[in-house]
Amino acid sequence: MENNQPYRSEKKLVAGILAILLNGLAIHKFYLGYTKEGIIQLILTVVTCGLAGFICIIEGIIYLTKSDEEFDRTYVEGHKGWF
Repeated sequence: MENNQPYRSEKKLVAGILAILLNGLAIHKFYLGYTKEGIIQLILTVVTCGLAGFICIIEGIIYLTKSDEEFDRTYVEGHKGWF
């Protein structure tokens, strides 16, 4: 990287925190640009009376445990919408 600074993902921390704190609203999906997946997650949350929110918590943990490079490669560049 330039200036010998370590690589840092710009979206990883925000997406992970949004997924964990606002889980049923699927804000993290919209933040990452996954509109279709966000709408599906919202519908699942309503249909299951909030139980589908656990999917978002799991996704948030996955986001935060990946390296910055792996997160960007998988979710930003690769556009992987689920897990």
